[in-house]
Amino acid sequence: MTDDTWGTIRQDLLKTVGQNNFKTWIEPVNFSELKDGVATFHVPTNFIGNYVSQNYGDLILHQMNQNGADVQRMQFKVAAKTSAHRPAPAASVKKASAAAAPAVSAATESNDVGMTGAPLDARFTFDSFVVGKPNELANAAARRVGEGGPVTFNPLFLYGGVGLGKTHLMHAIAWELQAQRPDLNVLYLSAEQFMYRFVQALRDRKMMDFKELFRSVDVLMVDDVQFIAGKDSTQEEFFHTFNALVDQNKQIIISADRAPGEIKDLEDRIKSRLQCGLVVDLHPTDYELRLGILQTKVDTYREQYPELQLQDGVLEFLAHRISTNVRVLEGALTRLFAFASLVGREITMELTQDCLSDVLRASERKVSVEEIQRKVAEHYNIRLSDMIGPKRVRTFARPRQVAMYLCKQLTSRSLPEIGRRFGGRDHTTVMHGVRRIEELRNSDGQIAEDLELLRRTLEA
Repeated sequence: MTDDTWGTIRQDLLKTVGQNNFKTWIEPVNFSELKDGVATFHVPTNFIGNYVSQNYGDLILHQMNQNGADVQRMQFKVAAKTSAHRPAPAASVKKASAAAAPAVSAATESNDVGMTGAPLDARFTFDSFVVGKPNELANAAARRVGEGGPVTFNPLFLYGGVGLGKTHLMHAIAWELQAQRPDLNVLYLSAEQFMYRFVQALRDRKMMDFKELFRSVDVLMVDDVQFIAGKDSTQEEFFHTFNALVDQNKQIIISADRAPGEIKDLEDRIKSRLQCGLVVDLHPTDYELRLGILQTKVDTYREQYPELQLQDGVLEFLAHRISTNVRVLEGALTRLFAFASLVGREITMELTQDCLSDVLRASERKVSVEEIQRKVAEHYNIRLSDMIGPKRVRTFARPRQVAMYLCKQLTSRSLPEIGRRFGGRDHTTVMHGVRRIEELRNSDGQIAEDLELLRRTLEA
């Protein structure tokens, strides 16, 4: 059997097993020789060889015989590390990053054969990550790790709510490491995949192969580590893997939906290990960051929908109304552009509200004016009656303006309605208060900190 024959068989396998499975398991397998009815293949690790043999062995054997090769059995040998099994060079990574193809195909077509974890999404690079105040520290730390050099913090632990950019930064680190340090063995996978491989290794009695795979990497990246909480055996193995890699000065990058100390049912010793590095919180996005994300997406869509017109104020409206989840925000814009293109209409405010009515309803803020007033009064240690009352002394006026600003941002109430809730004040008074706080937020660090703390308390 020749290399050309193996190439033909690989194409047949791609159609049969699908692109994701092909990239993860079949592509790392290289045909070596066929002798006395035994086909020998080289694989990066014993784990891959065992997995392919057990899950795709019969299929590969059938395909080889179908293509004229007389094969009775197969054997897999671990190949010496060569450039063929290293991560993709910088040029191919940049090419993949620039691709505007759909996520799955871009990720699988560009993903490196040496990385035996989850496929990378070619859209998720540092170039496409919009940086603002809520995520600037996380971005800086991720870029530092992505350079591939020695760092003073290990592990890097990224945490935050849904849709704030954790997975984007994880993929961006992996792409950057492939570009900057193609000699490194980088493994990116989710905590669920880590658990699946661990359980499979236990079942098949291949624990030594499992340990060899995870202890031989230079950089281990585990996404959504909260998934292993409460799973004692998996936590035990993760703990030992973590210690083994740290002892070898290997870099570990972890993400989760909350801080290590707040993950329920996670062992204390693991929490302690995770907290010994740099723990970075990706804060909820602010209005400016959401608007920047939308503007970046619009620039991308301009190439796909060059004829579409976008009315002023639409992006600002979306940035205000959809405030909790960037994925929902980007999905809303994608739907809006697709719908406008199909019906051949300009993207106006009316079209936006009609097209995204369900998203806007789901994103409707549930915070009440009364709750905001109460929380602000408690925060500034004043009586609620004084904040709502007629007194205009600064001690009461500034908290009153903060409360008005939060009512405008966190509720769907109109300015006249807000004014009525504040002792029957005119809507122009509310407008003045909102503008004043917007100015102070950019110049007064204490006001900005108060607003962020109050907003997070109210949205919790």
